[in-house]
Amino acid sequence: MPPPADRVVPGPGQESVWDYPRPPRCELTTKHVVVVFNGVVVADTRRPVRVLETSHPPVYYLHPDDVKMDHLEPAGGGSFCEYKGVAEYYTLRVGGRAAGTVAWTYADPSPAFRLLAHHIAFYAGPLDAATVDGEKVTPQPGGFYGGWITPDVVGPFKGGPGTRGW
Repeated sequence: MPPPADRVVPGPGQESVWDYPRPPRCELTTKHVVVVFNGVVVADTRRPVRVLETSHPPVYYLHPDDVKMDHLEPAGGGSFCEYKGVAEYYTLRVGGRAAGTVAWTYADPSPAFRLLAHHIAFYAGPLDAATVDGEKVTPQPGGFYGGWITPDVVGPFKGGPGTRGW
């Protein structure tokens, strides 16, 4: 798909989501990812897997050993991605506070995405904080996609009004 007319040209040290591939690619990274909910660090890793897809900010999948899994409970339901397969969702509960369907996993992803098996991704919006290398994350617009926007990633990004056909 061609980039929109308002594509942001990346500056030094930045990536454009319009240079990401379709179908998406997953890659290991050493970026430091931290997830905080209700004042508790529920995930902290330096070995996330990034999924990069045209027009989307990266989605970070965290190894379950780096997530406090006792705070996650199955949320029921699921969804299907034509590339990754069937996703299962989690509710995050810390103390008396909960956020439903805030995280997801692919227990048995398609062969091209085996790297994601059992890794956990989080929607940034309901969290107290999500950071990548110390930079606070902005959630991907629209509420459906789970990408994390940081200053090193430029768009425009799919998910907001008028981007459905991208």
